[in-house]
Amino acid sequence: MNKVFLIGNLTRDPELTTTNSGVSVCRFSIAVTRRFSNAEGERETDFFNITAWRGSAENCAKFLKKGSKVAVSGSIQMRNFERQDGTRGLSVDITADDVEFLSSRNDSNSEGSTNVPNAPVSELQPVSDDDLPF
Repeated sequence: MNKVFLIGNLTRDPELTTTNSGVSVCRFSIAVTRRFSNAEGERETDFFNITAWRGSAENCAKFLKKGSKVAVSGSIQMRNFERQDGTRGLSVDITADDVEFLSSRNDSNSEGSTNVPNAPVSELQPVSDDDLPF
């Protein structure tokens, strides 16, 4: 069985394209921090290329951006390639079966965000039970 579960943050904005037959494809990469520290006491990070298809691809392109936290379940695909200098390389790609959005839209103060700054404590007014809607 080829199944992988990853939780990480997008390292770049997702890129949405379509195939010649009109199928949506979204590609993005995530950074996943390892659970354990290395010999120097540092936690290492791995980077994975993710490919989502069809409706999932469209949702990823619409709602995700660089820094978004996601949980991805899917399958691993290994791909051999040749670099421009002639050396061979190996790429590990993930084909997503499911992408769960773990960040809310308002987690960052980007353009279009509707976050309202918190009032200082000194400006807060007490609320009586009669003012509560429930």
